[in-house]
Amino acid sequence: MKSDLDRLMKTRNLDAILVTGPAQHNPAMVYLTGGRHMTSADLIKPCGGDPLLYYNPMERDEAAATGLRTKNLAEYGFEDLLKQAEGDTVKALALRYQKMLTEQSITSGRMAIYGKIDVGAGYAVFSALRELMPDLEIVGETARDSMLLEAMATKDESEIEHMRQMGKITTTVVGNVADFLTSHQAKNGFLVDRTGEALKIGDVKRRINLWLAMEGAENPEGVIFAIGRDAGVPHSSGNADDLLRLGHTIIFDIFPCEAGGGYHYDFTRTWCLGFAPEQAQALYEDVFEVYHQIMAELEVGALFKDYQKRACELFEARGHPTIKEDATLQEGYVHSLGHGLGLHVHERPWSGSTATQDDVLHPGAVVTIEPGLYYPDKGMGCRLEDTVWVNLDGKIEVLADFPMDLVLPVGHGNH
Repeated sequence: MKSDLDRLMKTRNLDAILVTGPAQHNPAMVYLTGGRHMTSADLIKPCGGDPLLYYNPMERDEAAATGLRTKNLAEYGFEDLLKQAEGDTVKALALRYQKMLTEQSITSGRMAIYGKIDVGAGYAVFSALRELMPDLEIVGETARDSMLLEAMATKDESEIEHMRQMGKITTTVVGNVADFLTSHQAKNGFLVDRTGEALKIGDVKRRINLWLAMEGAENPEGVIFAIGRDAGVPHSSGNADDLLRLGHTIIFDIFPCEAGGGYHYDFTRTWCLGFAPEQAQALYEDVFEVYHQIMAELEVGALFKDYQKRACELFEARGHPTIKEDATLQEGYVHSLGHGLGLHVHERPWSGSTATQDDVLHPGAVVTIEPGLYYPDKGMGCRLEDTVWVNLDGKIEVLADFPMDLVLPVGHGNH
């Protein structure tokens, strides 16, 4: 949680953190500012001290609305810095950072940097800053090792309310999709509109984006709506020109976020239109049973990766190959059980092959539980996914309920 930042900084021997970039669609900046509309900003937090947000003057009201201490970047006189740098923009920006840090008595020690900026520009500016401040070690981290992601691995009540609301929005839109599909009739084994024209995957996806926007959410990473063989490839997003054929499995995986790049929700259902063939029904029942068995066994304080092992055991007992025995597997159970969720679609705690002893279901953790089976050569796949919260009382709670029915009924007519 954010309240853990100083403790985590001390544990990692960090004297400061610097976050840069826009305050939207930039998880590190959203986390510390609340996601106000700022096109570019910097935030510096000393270990044990309060953050200071540096803003552009046109966005002073947005900066003030964060409730943080703020300072106008215009006070540093960039034109004067540019003259001092003999017209070198990179050096001028580095000089400004030097002034900002020195004012906060951050001239030595270790500072981690986060945010979203052009990688080339970031490399140039922070390399120049290292030359100006040789006693200050500038630290970069990967997603697996990130101190901020460690803090984000547990959520406070206010963050959960954001995610709960996104769950309501997500399931509302999923319900809209189900209603849209079942309001149509079938002709010659395909779903058709009122004119008799066959509906396509792309028709559904366009409506998903519209309905999300109407609910005040965004879909920046797209949506998975894949039918038949594509449903047998876990992250196939689906072909926009594919027709909606009856009796074929459809994997619908949706992971939108709050407008501006805030908190995400992650949710999957598998549907068959009209009817489910015997093989598809059997596949679904195996996934359904594993999902419910895992949910019944989840416990606070457990290692998340232990449930990945358990999912493999359960699927193998049902005769399916799993990645427990073969990491290159492309059919059967081929991915991890789930992942943390928040300002990133994928964050800690992890459950897969890279999970460690630190990936624990602590109170406050929010994770997805998403077992699935995939058989592309058989033209089918199935995944069921909910987002769950280990609440502060140590109970496991699904943040948004929605039916798990496999078959969506459709009408038949002579359109």
